[in-house]
Amino acid sequence: MIDKLMLPSLARGEGAAFALLRLYLGGFLVWGVWDNIVSTERMAEFQGFLASLNCPMPALAAPVSVWAQLLIGLLLIPGLFTRIAGLLLAVNFAVAVWLLSGLEAPPEAVARELFGPMMCVLAGLVFATHGGGRLSADAVVFNRR
Repeated sequence: MIDKLMLPSLARGEGAAFALLRLYLGGFLVWGVWDNIVSTERMAEFQGFLASLNCPMPALAAPVSVWAQLLIGLLLIPGLFTRIAGLLLAVNFAVAVWLLSGLEAPPEAVARELFGPMMCVLAGLVFATHGGGRLSADAVVFNRR
């Protein structure tokens, strides 16, 4: 009886759940930085935003973050080198959390600002520790679950 409460049949959907998470998050990352990739004005705006958060070396940090997010998204979509992509995702967004945590705003406003970046940190840690799942390029290329 207790075993049935653990819903073991849901485990069959693990590969699909990981694939959907990878596709959505990877696609969102690519879409979210594409304007910075193709527009120097948008990259300059992002650099200014980072400077407003007292980010060290915003002229370097902006393109590094943008290109890292593009690479992470492009790796997550097919699930290729997912553990590395997850680690990069966690580190990149941990920096974002650190920068945004210094916002001068009511705590509930800061908590709302941190939600998306913190979810990216956590998703990155899940991918870094679990990989891309059964329905990933990693599983095909490296013969892993």
